[in-house]
Amino acid sequence: MSTSPTHRAIDAVWRIESARVIAGLARMLRDLDLAEELAQDALVAALETWPRDGVPDNPGAWLMTTAKRRAIDRLRRLQLLDRKHEELARELDDAHEERRARDEDALDHDIDDDLLRLVFVSCHPVLSMEARVALTLRLLCGLTTDEIARAFLTSEPTVAQRIVRAKRTLADADVAFEVPRGEELHERLASVLGVVYLVFNEGYSATSGDGWMRPALCEEALRLGRMLAALAPHEPDVHGLIALMEIQASRLPARVGKDGAPVLLLDQDRNRWDRLLIQRGLEALARAERLGGAFGPYALQAAIAACHARAHTADATDWNRIATLYAALAQVNPSPVVELNRAVAVSMASGPASALPLVDRLLDEPAMKHYHLLPSVRGDLLFKLDRREEARAEFERAAGMTRNEREQALLLARAQACIAG
Repeated sequence: MSTSPTHRAIDAVWRIESARVIAGLARMLRDLDLAEELAQDALVAALETWPRDGVPDNPGAWLMTTAKRRAIDRLRRLQLLDRKHEELARELDDAHEERRARDEDALDHDIDDDLLRLVFVSCHPVLSMEARVALTLRLLCGLTTDEIARAFLTSEPTVAQRIVRAKRTLADADVAFEVPRGEELHERLASVLGVVYLVFNEGYSATSGDGWMRPALCEEALRLGRMLAALAPHEPDVHGLIALMEIQASRLPARVGKDGAPVLLLDQDRNRWDRLLIQRGLEALARAERLGGAFGPYALQAAIAACHARAHTADATDWNRIATLYAALAQVNPSPVVELNRAVAVSMASGPASALPLVDRLLDEPAMKHYHLLPSVRGDLLFKLDRREEARAEFERAAGMTRNEREQALLLARAQACIAG
């Protein structure tokens, strides 16, 4: 897109409003693919019109109205108008400004519900996790296929194919464009939150590539989470996830040095942590707890992150409480990764000798076979126990498992330090 002020404004508006436009069209058309196509048509119209006439006072409403007019035109051409569409067409074609304003207000009355529907459709369990992530970033964050491909270090055709297949799968499964209710809502909400957290984690610790983080993905995940909190304000797990992401994101400025090399948690300059994000995260955590979500998986992880955030120095960290919280998390969400993190907390609270047996129990876990943080943590414990040669081997094994170049360099440096020591 051009770097002119108008085109930059259009780009910003599109990022903010595209999900609302697509959601409104999808409710009207019951066709996600056509909804995105018509929303893109409205974007093209803005690119043609706004540089000449200026950015309208309400750009989101302009995009919505333009897109819905084009939808009606498309339906007319296809001779698919029913009485409802005819009535909507007459309303939108009314030239009287006062009437038009009332119509636009009515059209946008259910916009929050439309967005919530779009969130649940994009994260429907009929789709693979890869497809959910790609579709969510595309429809709800407004990222291009190129941006998604670069974020996850895959090809643009691969991302485009995932999105096309996802839309086809939703159409073939005749997925309803609605918010689920009852027990299905709880189950589907977990899927939605899982997608948002996966996007955040990829930004926080990149799986591969030459950068340890991708902050833009963290920002998009936070935006999605905040939107969910506004749309579902009484769901404690939503606020728990917001709390976790806000507090974790507060560390981003301190997680890399000036040369781009990773800086581990205990070595970070805590003065560089974003205190505003920490405060927002603590408020979201308190909200989750008030709603009865204190022992939800995200709230427990947020409580762990809060222990770090409240400690002004690494030495002041309440590691006993962190170990206790990880034990509670293991009850709610049992997994080898949680047990590995609990072992780290036990090491900090009681020493490496207490933690090493906990780590060794995980060596035969199938899920940990290719998880590079297992040998990394084990290497750290062995190093602290002055078993340097064993530690070196573990760090080298971990370096061979990770696909992230920055993390690989850090692990190899730690292996070298075992020899130097």
